[in-house]
Parts: sequence; C-alpha cells; structure tokens
Amino acid sequence: MWIHRPLLTKAIQFRFFSQAAVAAALHEPEVPLTYLEGLPKPNPKYAETILAIPRTTSGKSIAAKERKAGRVPSIVFEQEDGQHGGNKRLISVHTNQIKKLVNHLGRSFFLSSLFDLEVRPTFDSEDVIEKVRVLPRWIHLHAGTDAVLNVTFIRAPSHAFLKVDVPLVFRGEDVSPGLRKGAYLNTIKRTVKYLCPADIVPPYIDVDLSELDVGQKLVMGDLKVHPALRLLKSKDEPVCKIMGARVSEQQKKSK
Repeated sequence: MWIHRPLLTKAIQFRFFSQAAVAAALHEPEVPLTYLEGLPKPNPKYAETILAIPRTTSGKSIAAKERKAGRVPSIVFEQEDGQHGGNKRLISVHTNQIKKLVNHLGRSFFLSSLFDLEVRPTFDSEDVIEKVRVLPRWIHLHAGTDAVLNVTFIRAPSHAFLKVDVPLVFRGEDVSPGLRKGAYLNTIKRTVKYLCPADIVPPYIDVDLSELDVGQKLVMGDLKVHPALRLLKSKDEPVCKIMGARVSEQQKKSK
C-alpha cells in the first residue's frame, strides 16, 4: 500500500496502513506502542465484549424485524482507502447491550472506545465464528427516542491506523483566571480528529483551562496527546477561547 508524501501534512487519506510502512516513512524503528503515563487511557470498567450473530441479508424490512426482536442491525468491516469498507460482515448485536454502553459512556465516548467483538452462530452458542477488537465507527440513533437503529464497527488489529474523532474533556474551569473574573468559555470544538494507531486510541483528550485568562485561546496544536497520533486538521485551528463577561439586558439598560 502506498502513502502520500509529505506524510505529516497529507498522508492521512487512508484509515489504516501497516506500522512497518509508517515507521519506514518516518525513518523510525517499529516499536510496540503503549499508552503513556499522564495521558488518558481506557477505563477497565468499560472493557466489555460485544456479542453478535451473523446476518445473511440486509434491507429495511430485515432491519425492522431485527429491531423488533431486540437486535440492532450492524456491520463490521476493515478500511481500505479511508472510506469504503473491505471484508464486510453483516451482523446483529443486542440492543440492550449497545444502549447500556452508549448511556454509560455517552455517544462521542462510545465512538472512541475499543471493544472486543465476538460473532457467534447464536447468542447462546459457545462457538465463536470471529473474535476481533473493534472501534465503533458510526451509530445511528432515532431522532425522537434515541433508540439505537444501526451501528458500524471497524476491525482494529494492532497494525491498523484509524481515523478517530476524539472527545475533549475540559478541566480547570474552577481555577482559570479568566473564568474567575466572570468571563465565559466559548467551546469551539468538542472532538478533534486524529489518525491513531489502534493500540493507543485515546478515549478522550484532557483540555487544561487552568492558566487561561480573558481573550486567550487554545488551538489544536496545544493539546497534549501521544506523539504517535497524527492530527488531521490544522494545528492552528481553535479549540476554545475565554471570552469577556456577558452583559445582561438589564445591565445594558442601566448604562
């Protein structure tokens, strides 16, 4: 598989390629990747195996029957060119299991969490057709009820590189000089897209507001992440900014 050059600015047209190829392009040795101390890592509390059964057909009527039976029609596939999936398998997963995970984690955090997926002939069977680590790529919720309608998973073996919208968690509001003065936080981004080695997909990124004063901002290049992650946007794009205190209508009239 070939890679665009220069790697750091344009490469990232693919959702995964071999670590050996990336290491060679970066002139770096191929080494195992692990989460670094001080950076977010997956919470073992949510380390859950998602159970699935195969589906042979798709379509609106089939999907409706699956949902009526308490199952969510789903797909698991690999990435070939960053958009179109290869090695696709039609599956169905338990509605209650996916609903529980989404409710506990939140939608954005569900889509940045790795899970083991076991495909079995039936949910009660001990036989395993396929066991693979996956990343939820997309989830479709009903607009009115938030019922889970569809889920798409990407296989995430160790050699894979995955595009992930990583959620941002803002911390330090209570000590931010600007916020303590009565200013407010203008949140511009709630997720940031990175190309992540599958072994170190961050569940979220901490955003430190503790030193921000009025008028100051943080940009994507300020975020602290594992050096193996590749930002897929400009490092100068703003993430948040401390804005001056809002003036109420009553205050305006008093002036």
